[in-house]
Amino acid sequence: MEILDVQNKVHDESKQGEAYSPFKLDTTQYKKRFYIESYGCAMNFSDSEIVASILHDEGFGATKNFEEADLILINTCSIREKAELTIRKRLTEFRSIKRKNGTLIGVLGCMAERLKAKLLEEEKLVDLVIGPDAYRSLPGLIEEAETGQKGVNVLLSRDETYADISPVRLNSNGVCAFVSIMRGCNNMCSFCVVPFTRGRERSRDAYSIVAEAQDLFNKGFREVTLLGQNVDSYYWIDEQKDETITFAKLLEQVALISPLLRVRFSTSHPKDITDEVLFTIAKYENICNYIHLPVQSGSSRVLQLMNRTYTREWYIAKVNRIREILPTAGLSTDIIAGFCTETEEDHRDTYTLMEYCKYDLAYMYFYSERPGTLAAKRYEDDVPEDVKKRRLQEIIDLHRIHSLESMQRDVNKTFKVLIEGNSKKSDEHWFGRTGHNKVVIFPKENYNLNKGDYVNVFVKECTAGTLLGTIETLF
Repeated sequence: MEILDVQNKVHDESKQGEAYSPFKLDTTQYKKRFYIESYGCAMNFSDSEIVASILHDEGFGATKNFEEADLILINTCSIREKAELTIRKRLTEFRSIKRKNGTLIGVLGCMAERLKAKLLEEEKLVDLVIGPDAYRSLPGLIEEAETGQKGVNVLLSRDETYADISPVRLNSNGVCAFVSIMRGCNNMCSFCVVPFTRGRERSRDAYSIVAEAQDLFNKGFREVTLLGQNVDSYYWIDEQKDETITFAKLLEQVALISPLLRVRFSTSHPKDITDEVLFTIAKYENICNYIHLPVQSGSSRVLQLMNRTYTREWYIAKVNRIREILPTAGLSTDIIAGFCTETEEDHRDTYTLMEYCKYDLAYMYFYSERPGTLAAKRYEDDVPEDVKKRRLQEIIDLHRIHSLESMQRDVNKTFKVLIEGNSKKSDEHWFGRTGHNKVVIFPKENYNLNKGDYVNVFVKECTAGTLLGTIETLF
């Protein structure tokens, strides 16, 4: 799976990928309360919304104060060692609450599947360990845990998509929402644990996806992000119409709900994104002109070790094709510094590829060996950590230049912006995004506007991560 890692990302108003406080719901009708934190990728955040729905139906209300919760859940990530260390530290912080109140504590998600035995044996405070495909069993496992038993289910599924569960939107701004379209991954990238923690790839039926997006629009949401480990490999057969639904066709169906509904998607694997998808983006104004295309490395030799199934030259040709069909498209990526056996020449290949692509946004991190992956079994993690960090810093420094240049190109231009809420720094300013996924901050002035409205904003200046402008016209 491609990673949305904010640690080394140029700062903006968004905090995608970080742990978040639980959502605000009326809890007066519930006898029990739960608290949930999520770490890692957008898929984990989406999964937490499914878990919230299941708990809601079982009589649990949400709380943003873990000290008053009857159940504390951590939805975990195993992509990087740092994420696991952060979660372990967080578990120890809940120890006193468990001792004081008898609170049940559960670990969900990828780390739960990968470290089930250790979590139960070493972390004595964990009562529940539940993998990504086992959330339906949560109510029964809670009942077991309440009797003093350990509740465990980390079985992977070949068909679970949670298509019939209506997610409870966590910490929602009422404007943007995730819609999961598939689960699992068939790509066996050597550095990645996802195929082992989330299982094989399976696509959700298109009818339920479109219905969920339509329901969100009816409730006032104005942006949906279609989620999957590799959305471009979405594949579902509509037996009613004897029709194969590709990702491009699904994208079009969601876009046709309303011109007022913005559509984003994440993530694309370079080997699978098609011209059909690119032409669909070009056809519909409400499909955001932005593609996350993880490269991971600019070296063909390293890419082969990573089992990415493309070369440097092939990736560059794909970027050229994107810019041919979508000349103004925003482009972002993931990059790993210091993968096994990476040389200075390999690192230089990554650096020069970045100079060619000039990404608008990049998620950058140094390689962290994950037990159980193909890389851990086949290769030695032989690049010293100080070298990894130095190479990572060089990549970050170059990206900061490209990010600022990208922002500067938008100064003195006008963009359609979807208002997502108040700026975090001032209630007198709105915060929104362009279709290219760039953050825009602008004063409210005396206009009668609300979250979810569209406005044309003239960009007057910028920082490396934010456009600053003024309202030009309303819609």
